Amino acid sequence: MLRLTQRRKLNLQAPETTGGHAHVSAASGLVRAGNWLHVVADDSLFLASFPLVGEAPGQFQRLLPGELPLEPKSRKAQKPDMEALCLVQGLASAPHGALLAVPSGSTAVRQKGALVPLAADGSVSGPVREVDFTSLYAQLERELGPLNVEGAAVAGVRMRLLNRGNGDQGKDAVVDLDAGRVLRALEADAPLEPDVVRIVRRWELGRAGTVRLSFTDAAPLPDGRIVFTAAAEDTRDSYADGAVMGSAVGVLAPDGTPMFLDGVDAKVKLEGVDARVEGGRIHLLLVADADDPTQAAPLFETVLEGVPA
Repeated sequence: MLRLTQRRKLNLQAPETTGGHAHVSAASGLVRAGNWLHVVADDSLFLASFPLVGEAPGQFQRLLPGELPLEPKSRKAQKPDMEALCLVQGLASAPHGALLAVPSGSTAVRQKGALVPLAADGSVSGPVREVDFTSLYAQLERELGPLNVEGAAVAGVRMRLLNRGNGDQGKDAVVDLDAGRVLRALEADAPLEPDVVRIVRRWELGRAGTVRLSFTDAAPLPDGRIVFTAAAEDTRDSYADGAVMGSAVGVLAPDGTPMFLDGVDAKVKLEGVDARVEGGRIHLLLVADADDPTQAAPLFETVLEGVPA
């Protein structure tokens, strides 16, 4: 099993809203850019950004307009559920790259994402733009049934989305999009349409005990492979939370085939991953969601043993 080492808690400089907590709790997507770590939370309208080095509290950037209620059931019903975060390059409007926050699509209000331009040092720079996933997700729902997109990563000419198949009826799937068409839509400030879809493949990742492991995030490697996280959550569907039986980390080959999977040594729900090749090894940063708004999400690190860099 992979040993997780806790690096810090995701505390913020101030609460996002009056009466809220000064931390990220439901951490769901992670990207390292330059000197910064960026995190999206599935119960928030904001991006949280933390210095790569040290434990200074993070700052936040609004992604979508409006306010969310603090009461948990109402907040869950109204949240945009941005579950994934990926780095995109090649936009004229964002010469240093941009972050794409990706919604789950699991309800009608969970169809809007956001594009966040970055500065040369990896910090947030420039105005944030809303991204409409509605038409794309309608097509994917026709193919897969109920959606719960939780991972996104750009690998060469593909942008890969990972669908989390909660419950025994859910479908874990790797969805390949044409990255060039996605970039053109983002540049034009246009909705993502079904014509960006290239291939949809379903996978079974196995189980932790009696509960299925399902995709929860993705991060690219330089050679086209993708590191992914998966969690075994005892829930009937993509909306309800459940007991977490364990998490795992895996690798997809460049063609999208799972080629490695190993559990972690803590009973946490891993929901975000960033991967780097350093010193001939694959180093990972990971965030977990405690499903408890009073608890600050942890940032972990580990190294993939037995996987060629």
